[in-house]
Amino acid sequence: MIRGIDVSAYQSSFDTDGLSFVFIKATEGRSYVNPRLAAQTKKARDGGCVVGFYHFLWPGNLTAQAEYFVSKAPEKAGDLLAVDWETTGDGTRASNAEKDKFIREVKRLRPDNRVVLYTNRNFWLTVDTTSYAGDGLWIADYVTSGKPRIQADWRFHQYTDEPLDKNVADFASKAALREWATP
Repeated sequence: MIRGIDVSAYQSSFDTDGLSFVFIKATEGRSYVNPRLAAQTKKARDGGCVVGFYHFLWPGNLTAQAEYFVSKAPEKAGDLLAVDWETTGDGTRASNAEKDKFIREVKRLRPDNRVVLYTNRNFWLTVDTTSYAGDGLWIADYVTSGKPRIQADWRFHQYTDEPLDKNVADFASKAALREWATP
């Protein structure tokens, strides 16, 4: 397995030493863009990491959200795209159908990028009814790295948020991830 992190505007800096990938929050809903997106992207690319971008999904206006996400996330073949599906700050969530539609729309808009679903173990086991994760599942379950407590195949595992979100990916090497990331 290989190691990576995910960051948002909350992380003013991070170190890429020993990392193979970095996911960066790009957008949320139809109005938020991470103010550190450009700097964080440069840092990850300069560190030689495979780069991914994620969108925090809100219910409603799925096509508009997908268009907003791909208009703000840097466009480069081999970058990863992800939808972050969980409870919003106001206690709502996108439905299963909305999550699936968003993934399909992003895949349509960016055919040269893999699109994955990020969600936590509780959502995967109790909210998700379609098991549709696009090109792969990125599961958050704060246990031993690489051992999420689910039966489904997964590509990425977020195993802690201390001192920042740390992940592993089920690839033998960074080169294998790069190869997979370019459909």
